Amino acid sequence: MTLRLLLILGGLSAFGPLAIDLYLPAFPAIAQSFATDSEHVQLSLSAYFIGLALGQLFYGPLADRFGRRPPLLFGIGLFTVASVACALAPSLEWLIAARFAQALGGCAGMVVNRAVVRDICTPIEAARAFSQLMLVMGVAPILAPLAGGWMLLLGGWQVIFVFLAIFAGVFGFLVFFRLPETLPAHLPPSRLSSALGRYGRLLKEPQFMFHALTGGIAMAGMFAYIAGSPFVFIELYGVPVEHYGWFFGMNSAGFVLAAQFNSRLLRKRTPLQLLKVTTLLFMGSTIALSAVALLEPPSLWPLLVPLFCCMALLALVLPNSSACALAGHGHQAGVASALMGTLQFAIAGVVSALVGTLHNGTALPMTGMITLCGIGAATMALLARRVERAQQAALQLR
Repeated sequence: MTLRLLLILGGLSAFGPLAIDLYLPAFPAIAQSFATDSEHVQLSLSAYFIGLALGQLFYGPLADRFGRRPPLLFGIGLFTVASVACALAPSLEWLIAARFAQALGGCAGMVVNRAVVRDICTPIEAARAFSQLMLVMGVAPILAPLAGGWMLLLGGWQVIFVFLAIFAGVFGFLVFFRLPETLPAHLPPSRLSSALGRYGRLLKEPQFMFHALTGGIAMAGMFAYIAGSPFVFIELYGVPVEHYGWFFGMNSAGFVLAAQFNSRLLRKRTPLQLLKVTTLLFMGSTIALSAVALLEPPSLWPLLVPLFCCMALLALVLPNSSACALAGHGHQAGVASALMGTLQFAIAGVVSALVGTLHNGTALPMTGMITLCGIGAATMALLARRVERAQQAALQLR
């Protein structure tokens, strides 16, 4: 994969983290602007997750039928317009609806991103590419809350969405002029009418589903943290809004470093082999996090250590589970990528909403949901290994 292509795909990967993390420090300000509370503002985050989940189902078949570029350009255009609508929102209901539309546009990059990687990479190369793209997913959350905090102080929360519109416009230009079409020419265009059937067959394929759910449930743990951290950091432990990004960024730094370490591990291990260990370690770190939260420490620092471990281990789970799920689906990379993304963000939407619903003035709703996600991800990985062993045994008998 060329550096230019990697940078463009990295920018497309940043749409999600930026649209989510950039406005997190603004939750209290948005709540004040609309005379509500942070828990109701969290609904705009849940709406974004739901939009990401539903939108990907449409982009997958379109990317397999018309190529990778046309759906991507449409999605970037929709994201740009919706970002402007967010900035002009006169009410919380308007903001929630605009965030939903923004997600419908932004998810195009997620589907096409994974499909492009699958188009041009082998499974091991794909895992390495996903690890490199995780660098963007890690760096963006480090910079985004910091930038969002300063934008909030300098021009109000509306400036955040104006920036997102400009960012999308720049990458729309780059995609139009610099991103080549990667849909293999030898593959016959898939029929849109067959999309439901292909989704149905994937849902019945245990190996794909267990790997997709491993990553999806693990990612939901990340979004439980994203949804709950503004309250836990700013309101519960008194972190100033402009400093929120530094605390958030420490955990993102662990994510970045682990993602690059994963690339090195892949030189000697397959993605499937790495998942055996990393999912168990991730589960252990989430259990430790809830154990610390139950003690209700008087300061934030005791929580930051297991949180750092959770985020770092996520970077060892997500790229490998994605590569395992997409392996063997090169002929329908768009549909497989879309279904995997839909599962991930549907689960993330439910989990992030539960963090707000279970709000009780402590860190336990956030940490408890992260722990459930850790246990769930490890369980799915275990089931995926059993399916793999059963398939290998069946092949030996033939």
